Amino acid sequence: MPTENLTKDVSTRICNHMNSDHKNAVGQYAIHYGGIKKFKKAIMKNITCEYFELEVDHQLIKINFDHTLQSSEDAHQTLVAMLKSISKPI
Repeated sequence: MPTENLTKDVSTRICNHMNSDHKNAVGQYAIHYGGIKKFKKAIMKNITCEYFELEVDHQLIKINFDHTLQSSEDAHQTLVAMLKSISKPI
């Protein structure tokens, strides 16, 4: 994947990919980083250099990154690292 700035189009592409190919990961982010106990549906709505947003059962949740993302590749690596840091995946 080429390294790109996190434009609105790149955000949309990342969110579509996560929602279609990594639904379980999106759910794990909601539980672990969003503090959600249980839910019916979680989708990634937006990703910026500072945070990403999930819509969990019609509630918008903002999850901050631990650093400012520099690129789409940084976003990929950071999301993977966040998922790996979850001690008890669902």
